[in-house]
Amino acid sequence: MAKRGNFGGGMPGNMQNLMKQAQKMQRQMQEAQQQLEESEFTSTSGGGAVEVKVNGKKEIVSLKLSEEAVDPDDIETLEDMIVAALNEAFKQVDSAQESSLGKFTGGMGMGGLGGGLF
Repeated sequence: MAKRGNFGGGMPGNMQNLMKQAQKMQRQMQEAQQQLEESEFTSTSGGGAVEVKVNGKKEIVSLKLSEEAVDPDDIETLEDMIVAALNEAFKQVDSAQESSLGKFTGGMGMGGLGGGLF
């Protein structure tokens, strides 16, 4: 009579090893994510008239405006410079996230990690 539920001699050890590797990778990903969130990214626009600093969570840390950027007769230009500086800073965060966490996702992007591993 054949035994049921026996997956072969090496399978449980291999599965345990795979789980340990997955847990290690998850810890490394969490550390990389935390490090990224604590990083700051600075961008300027208007030749330095506007300076924006954001963190890795895409939260604005600081915004500096030079006096020449503040023209009461031309608010639209100031608004455009602020938007441009923010967009560039957010692109820096995205690029750093892709660079830092891409090694874990294998180019799948952050959304594909959970569905692609198992």
